Amino acid sequence: MTDTLRTEDLETLAVRAGRELEDASATEILKWAADTFGERFCVTSSMEDAVVAHLASRVFPGVNVVFLDTGYHFPETIGTRDAVEAVMDVNVITLTPRQTVAEQDAEYGPKLHDRDPDLCCALRKVKPLQEGLTGYTAWATGLRRDESPTRANTPVVGWDAKRRKVKVSPIARWTQDDVDAYVAEHGVLTNPLLMDGYASVGCAPCTRRVLEGEDARAGRWAGRGKTECGLHD
Repeated sequence: MTDTLRTEDLETLAVRAGRELEDASATEILKWAADTFGERFCVTSSMEDAVVAHLASRVFPGVNVVFLDTGYHFPETIGTRDAVEAVMDVNVITLTPRQTVAEQDAEYGPKLHDRDPDLCCALRKVKPLQEGLTGYTAWATGLRRDESPTRANTPVVGWDAKRRKVKVSPIARWTQDDVDAYVAEHGVLTNPLLMDGYASVGCAPCTRRVLEGEDARAGRWAGRGKTECGLHD
């Protein structure tokens, strides 16, 4: 279907689906994406948890799950990726930046994440994902509206204007309680750091534990005006 659709048609499709599927279950949303895009649909995961990957595997066994290995991840995050690959019916694809951390340090100086976190994210996250999604028409994320004010209006299906792709957020309407209940019911893998005070898990140098009363993403780039890495701007 998507081979014959122009970009304008895809945008229209995405916006319409966002309206029509607003009240649909996460599984129904993912089934729509799988039926519509087939092999040109993938799931992206930060390996904070494997909820969306698990949901997608139920309607699309063997679905591609794209993971960005920035070179700065906690060991627990890499361990979660390896466990997901071992036990779930998914195909994990690991993307890496063009430069290793050492090569980046040599060109830009050490600890670029402290001096220019936006550039560091662009080099180690945004560009690799841009290249890694080239063969896909649609991608799924684990974004939720309750995570932070910047994500409050996330559509369940929308148009990713930056990448010219359909962006699916099947658990956008879920709360943390919904996630916890799904994890408990299905025994879904989660990053061990979530049990150690981290509410959102990113690169180790830019992530801290959250304090009581803070939103889930307060531990990311704490003390800076930065709230997103650029993948979802």
